[in-house]
Amino acid sequence: MDVPGGPDLWASVEDLWTWLDAHRRHGGETGLVLRMLKLTEEVGEVAQAVIGATGQNPRKGVTHTWEDVQGELCDVVITALVALRTLTPDAAGVFGRHLAGVTERSLGPAATGRSDPGPTPPASSAPADATPPGSGRRPSGGRGRGAR
Repeated sequence: MDVPGGPDLWASVEDLWTWLDAHRRHGGETGLVLRMLKLTEEVGEVAQAVIGATGQNPRKGVTHTWEDVQGELCDVVITALVALRTLTPDAAGVFGRHLAGVTERSLGPAATGRSDPGPTPPASSAPADATPPGSGRRPSGGRGRGAR
């Protein structure tokens, strides 16, 4: 959804990706890993802003506002979208499909406009003490999606 008078999200992601790619210091796998690690830096800045907004550090007191936290969260989103674009030129499609899947799993088929709930999955043969679906835990060695 575009903000009136604001930039188009995916055009901006493409422009930022193009600019970063033209000015990268490292290529190949190193450049890719560094682009992904940038997310960790941005998430750390969210934590720093929350600590500062709550005055959690008694030595420093209140150093940030909740508006600062909002800005840092936006930086995380932008960085994640640019990282996704680094992995695929179809970032918008990948994100849209993934968002639809998460929305449908969380809110049901009606939330994504599907009238048919789709096929019913087969009954699980997992033991009663197995980790429940959606718990965020994945079996050892499996390729899971993590918590949502």
